Amino acid sequence: MYAEERRYAIVQSARRAGRVEVAALAQEFGVTPETVRVDLNALQASGILKRVHGGAVPVERTLFEPQIASRVEFADEKRAIAGAALAELPEAGAVFLESGSTSMFLAEQLPRGRSLSVFTNSLPIATYLATVPEYTVHTLGGRVRPVTLGEVDTVAIRTLHGVNIDVAFLGTNGLSAEFGLTTPDQAEADFKRATLASARRRVLLADRSKVGTVALWRYGDVSDVHVVVTSSRADEREIGALRETTGRLVLV
Repeated sequence: MYAEERRYAIVQSARRAGRVEVAALAQEFGVTPETVRVDLNALQASGILKRVHGGAVPVERTLFEPQIASRVEFADEKRAIAGAALAELPEAGAVFLESGSTSMFLAEQLPRGRSLSVFTNSLPIATYLATVPEYTVHTLGGRVRPVTLGEVDTVAIRTLHGVNIDVAFLGTNGLSAEFGLTTPDQAEADFKRATLASARRRVLLADRSKVGTVALWRYGDVSDVHVVVTSSRADEREIGALRETTGRLVLV
């Protein structure tokens, strides 16, 4: 097999699986790991793959993150996921809503009449809920990412470390039983890692496009959340694997 043919096959494999690993590719093609590393470096230089520890991922899974205002794909599905997540809402206490379009759908469906302290790093969610008399709304501070309109970095993380959250409703860019919870941005990964440590109970909301996706920065395991709420139309193999790795899987 010529190098060009091997590299084409590597790219196709990466796009199917979300990631390729040096050792597995070397065995598959009968070449040395160093030859595979040369291939991956060449594909990275061409802007097709992004090198990560032990392998590579498709560049489109690490660099593209749609603006919050444009995240209308799977809107009905996201709304249904948010509605199902309401079953995890406490009658009173403190909850955290992470920035993201599905979390915004959750904010829109939160019931009135409950005395809740709502913490969020999302400016749109904070603005929306601030007028609800029963809710005490707190933002975290920190740098606002234009892509998500969510607060990140040291100030936001420090605020999280200072509060005790009863239930955190979280989002993700990538959800994989094998590769865990991932996101394209390092600052987001640092913040998301802090959210996993901030709450007694953690609920992950993920539409089908996130299931099986692997982004650049890994910030946790699927087992770090207590409940995963996703679509029954997500990849069947991934759903089967998620059943084995999470405490409770809710399909809508």
